[in-house]
Amino acid sequence: MVQMRVEQYVVGPVQTNCYFAVNEENGETLIVDPGASAGKLAKIIGEEKLKPVAILLTHGHFDHAGAAEELAKQFDIKIYALEKERETLENPDLNLSGWEGKTLSYHVDCYLKDEEEIDLAGFHIRVLHTPGHTVGGCCYFFSYQNVLFVGDTLFAQSVGRTDFPRGSMADLVRSIREKLMTLPDDVTVYPGHNEITTIGTERMYNPYL
Repeated sequence: MVQMRVEQYVVGPVQTNCYFAVNEENGETLIVDPGASAGKLAKIIGEEKLKPVAILLTHGHFDHAGAAEELAKQFDIKIYALEKERETLENPDLNLSGWEGKTLSYHVDCYLKDEEEIDLAGFHIRVLHTPGHTVGGCCYFFSYQNVLFVGDTLFAQSVGRTDFPRGSMADLVRSIREKLMTLPDDVTVYPGHNEITTIGTERMYNPYL
């Protein structure tokens, strides 16, 4: 089994967690939700001699997708997201880029389907559609490493906001129960904000579930 090292970097005005999923054997790296600070993230990649392979977006809000295109161009890599998130990514009213006083549309190279399985950087990844925070939000499950990147779907003893355009608390709770709570207790959960948790901890203590 390929060993993974996860590096966490807090970026942007709303303290978003960007993650590097690093293949310990060869340095190949997946960048998850680079919402801001492209220069800072690129500097770290250079200093650590990492080899970026792709960018994974859990959803299309500005604080998760904002630096993706700049990094993709710099390292000549592709950006991945769920196909049902295309409108959120491309529509400034839905991607909330107006929060920063901008009107932006975010580009994605590869659109994925629910339950699609892909192999990147030596990792096998299962894509889980988890609507609620946004229509096409998703989580990335690395089953061999017991790692789950959840974006703003699930937080430590909380869940993502659903008061943004097209959010739905009913959809969000259903997504978590049906897609995430079926995973093993020892899966480490890397959320888009705040601290890291596990499926077992959330199953036991999350008041929304």
